[in-house]
Amino acid sequence: MASLYACQRNIRCANEVTMSRRRKSTAATGPSYRHPVPDARVITQVLESAGVPMTLEALTAALDVKGPKAARALQERLRKMAASGRLLVNRSGEYCLLEKIGAVTGIVSAHRDGFGFLLPEDGTADVYLPFQEMRSLLHGDRVAVRVDGHGRGGRRSGTVVEILERGKHSVVGTYQRDHGIGYVVETGRSPHHFLVPDHQRAGAQPGQLVKLEITEYPGARKEAQGKIVRLLGNLDDPGMATEVAIELFELPVAWNSGARKLAGSLGDRVSPADKKGRTDLRDTPLVTIDGEDARDFDDAVFAEPVEDGWRLLVAIADVSHYVNPGDALDTEAVRRGTSVYFPDRVVPMLPESLSNGLCSLKPDVDRLCVVCEMHVTGQGKVSRSKFYKAVMRSKARLTYTQVNNAHEGHGRPGKKIGQLRPQLDALYAVYRALERARHKRGALDLELPETRISLDDKGRIETIAPLLRNDAHRLIEECMIAANVEAAKYLKHHRLPTLYRVHPAPEQERFEELRLLLQALGIKVAAQTQSNPRQLNKVLRELRGRPDFQIMAVAVLRSMSRALYQPKNEGHFGLALSHYAHFTSPIRRYPDLLVHRGLSHLIEGGKPGAFRYDMAAMESLGLSCSSHERRADDATRHVEARYKCIYIQNHVGDVLPGVVTGVTPFGLFVTISDLYVEGLVHVTSLRNDYYHTEHGGLRLTGERTGASFGLGDVVRVRVMRVNVDEARIDLTIEMPEDSNTESRGRQRRSRRGARRRAGR
Repeated sequence: MASLYACQRNIRCANEVTMSRRRKSTAATGPSYRHPVPDARVITQVLESAGVPMTLEALTAALDVKGPKAARALQERLRKMAASGRLLVNRSGEYCLLEKIGAVTGIVSAHRDGFGFLLPEDGTADVYLPFQEMRSLLHGDRVAVRVDGHGRGGRRSGTVVEILERGKHSVVGTYQRDHGIGYVVETGRSPHHFLVPDHQRAGAQPGQLVKLEITEYPGARKEAQGKIVRLLGNLDDPGMATEVAIELFELPVAWNSGARKLAGSLGDRVSPADKKGRTDLRDTPLVTIDGEDARDFDDAVFAEPVEDGWRLLVAIADVSHYVNPGDALDTEAVRRGTSVYFPDRVVPMLPESLSNGLCSLKPDVDRLCVVCEMHVTGQGKVSRSKFYKAVMRSKARLTYTQVNNAHEGHGRPGKKIGQLRPQLDALYAVYRALERARHKRGALDLELPETRISLDDKGRIETIAPLLRNDAHRLIEECMIAANVEAAKYLKHHRLPTLYRVHPAPEQERFEELRLLLQALGIKVAAQTQSNPRQLNKVLRELRGRPDFQIMAVAVLRSMSRALYQPKNEGHFGLALSHYAHFTSPIRRYPDLLVHRGLSHLIEGGKPGAFRYDMAAMESLGLSCSSHERRADDATRHVEARYKCIYIQNHVGDVLPGVVTGVTPFGLFVTISDLYVEGLVHVTSLRNDYYHTEHGGLRLTGERTGASFGLGDVVRVRVMRVNVDEARIDLTIEMPEDSNTESRGRQRRSRRGARRRAGR
């Protein structure tokens, strides 16, 4: 196998031989491809035949590509192949086949302690990158790595072959000075410090949060450098956590002039011309049901009983009528991919004049919508459905609390809800039927508690409280799931390219860890459970009676693969569905907008071959949308973690009740019960002893004292330190001398001693 850095003379000779062969072959048989520029398959074949890396000039000649236009097109195709990980460009500018050099491509995940991991793009196991390999890398870099051994915990380890693409061009961090030298410590995982020359510090003072533009990337023998381009403020300033996340995750905030101008030209009312040719639903009592603080209303519902079930309408804002492929609004929507919701603000996918205005299904105004009309049987099965475009007028903006209270008879319902009571009763009847069908098919019942951070008018935290769900939440959820399923089936039936919401079964390695954990609790898990959500639900039902159910449910959730968007339909494991797509939120999710475009194309009589998007385009958009969704999730978690740290700062020194929610060899994770905040009790803060994990990692037990702590244990902890920048909360367990843990430890030591004496 030719080395990546083979002798230049040998490569040139091989390239000349290959060019000669290709010229003769082409002269005899003509090109083996239809277009002036060869496709990826042909390029790969040429590289395989050559057996060595090839320059652009050699490939151009070997492929018989003529003319500057075709040469540029070939170069662009090679660039895309390299970007997708099919090829690698080495330091001599030659194109290589990755399999020839034993390399895998992926994204670097850096650890603050200096090591890192490669997350391979092909979905295989992570590759450990030791400190010396990480010296030149930053978190998020895309690299090619040659796997050449095993590192931490038996993981594969590797050597960096090539840095394919830098993951970031700027960082957010804290400016510091030491011995007259200024530098920025990045917020997040990177162990790198970025040196800042004094003339490029932009007036930053030590301790200030700043945005730094990278001017020199780190190398094996040099430090990273940069210049400060923006002063952000101090860490405890109101709204700073969100500001940092926006910069750190490079969330697009500003609208370009084209998008602003186009949004402004659409006005705030539906024009008479736009209503033509649509089904008129303005007399149908559709209503929106959302949270109290919702501002964009993209779905409305209506139900009525019919002879053998119910007629259910799910009306969704027709965003595709206003945002056309390739226009300025669409370009911005692709760049954003999704709206991002923070405690203090929203970074929307579409301008507010659309998301909160023209496309929002506000009450008593005309709005354009796409409707999924379904017939739901008493068994909760959708026996038939159809899609059409309509104009509607919402009869009420209701909240989950209002609807649930009215249904359960809490308080006196208002006049508006009283008038809508028959319709709401029909919606609840549909919900109960859909819920029965959900349980029958085995959708996972993993309803975990969420927290809501409430701020005052100055941006300070007022409360962190659980976000309680009621049947009104579940009613809307089941109606939306039903419409999403019908949209996926409709597009699949017509063979139209679209993005499905795919949730794979748990990966083998993660599931095996979960299985061992559950077996330590005495719960048997069959092998087929990995691919059968109904079987996994049986396990969840068995766990539900335990006091630590929520912790176990989180363990089950962490064993799951992440859902993603892709044009290949592979079903949704968690919902136990064979067809699923996102149709219901085009205001805030780009995949939903693509689904709407597909439905509109078919509603208007278009043929699959005439659809604007092909499978390749959907593949690319699926990767982009999945990536933007991960970015949004990471950004919101980053902000939530720091808000919780800011909130807990007022409790440093306090002793509070908590529950052990994680056990590791280095300590215990404890969630403070009243504040819903998690901190770490490091093993060194426990009583002086050697501690070991037991029972499959469920408990941490002292060797000498026998002090033992396990998942679900109720403890009292003291808040010792809070680091907002690193989102770290240090706790210690308040453990009196005659504590139960010590007593249990003495009992265990006594029993072990008795057994040893009996065995003599």
